Amino acid sequence: MVSQGVQEKYAALALRTGVNLQKGQALMINAPIEGADFTRKVARKAYELGAKNVHINWVDDELTLLKYEYAPDEVIASYPDWKVQLHDEFAEDGAAVLNIRSTNPDLLKDIDPSKVAKANKASAEAMKNFRKYTMNDIIAWSIISIPTGDWAQKVFPEKSREDAIESLWDAIVKIVRVDQEDPITAWEAHNDTLRTAREILNRKNYKKLIFKAPGTALEMELPEGHIWKGGSAKTEGGTTFNPNMPTEEVFSLPHKYGVNGTVSSTKPLNYGGSLIDNFSLTFKDGKVVDYKAEQGEGTLEQLLKTDEGSKRLGEVALVPHESPVSQSGLIFYNTLFDENASCHIALGKAYPTNLEGGAAMDEDQLDKHGVNDSLSHVDFMIGSEKLDIDGVFSDGTTEAVFRNGTWALNVKGE
Repeated sequence: MVSQGVQEKYAALALRTGVNLQKGQALMINAPIEGADFTRKVARKAYELGAKNVHINWVDDELTLLKYEYAPDEVIASYPDWKVQLHDEFAEDGAAVLNIRSTNPDLLKDIDPSKVAKANKASAEAMKNFRKYTMNDIIAWSIISIPTGDWAQKVFPEKSREDAIESLWDAIVKIVRVDQEDPITAWEAHNDTLRTAREILNRKNYKKLIFKAPGTALEMELPEGHIWKGGSAKTEGGTTFNPNMPTEEVFSLPHKYGVNGTVSSTKPLNYGGSLIDNFSLTFKDGKVVDYKAEQGEGTLEQLLKTDEGSKRLGEVALVPHESPVSQSGLIFYNTLFDENASCHIALGKAYPTNLEGGAAMDEDQLDKHGVNDSLSHVDFMIGSEKLDIDGVFSDGTTEAVFRNGTWALNVKGE
């Protein structure tokens, strides 16, 4: 097991670089009960940094599964008002939110996908107001992961539970740079690299991206006024934070009506405790018109049925194949990690902050600019060492953006 000291460094990194907790600020943590020891370290560190309150929302995979197995549909398809009020009160108070995600990828593999879809939709509808605080960067939020037994054994099936947890700890610590002497300084340098890449793409101001790989031939228009982001972000109040740890991406938003062609997945997608694997989507005028999957097709179907916006794209993210996550050689079955090994796109809601002035626009204004809205936002991986991407300028000329899964542009400085 990694040392207590390393876990303390990880906790400090999550608080100082992840949510950048401020003195006198409240903190809400969503955490697996299996990770209680680490979560207590985070809470203690938060109080030491001056947090006025630390509230933990515990998650337990076994209890979640029991609820799906035994609770009636009317319970599954509802979401408690008190949970909504709790989150809204913390958001209105300007709290930071830290999510520690470590769900068993196979947790709900035997549960009817339509049942899971009802629960996901109920949650998304109920938490719509709270999500505005995070997706518009009104408050600081961050997602990290720690090993749990079932997840670790999915990643390392040949190892004992204890050894698998240790191996997953080792992988996570390296990927999030906690193995370095000063992880916070290392993240500052990493954020500088991502800032350079996004600034280059913003200067390029491509009209369209063209993706080519085995099973993929996709043309994607980008809205006028689109913004590339990546690495650290800033709240409305000017606090710098890192939404995802790890993160290796620069990302923007496709035009919701301007995606055409077919795209194929390159890694499994863990969606709500069920795996979708070896799947493809065909788009016409931005909307999915055909789909297939070797595993989890029913789950994919339910995802696409969430609402009209779940059939359209809300994000495009570029990640070079040589990212630390990719070079680990592991499939994590955890989107936070797998999306940072690979270029990816997302079905569902776009981040309004990826459009100039988008955070101040209402839904009708965003729609007119081609910004997708949905209850869902689900990333899936399309990148590999075989992916080529071309950028198309407004005058119709093109240039290479990615070749063989990595940057063709000099993102380290032109």
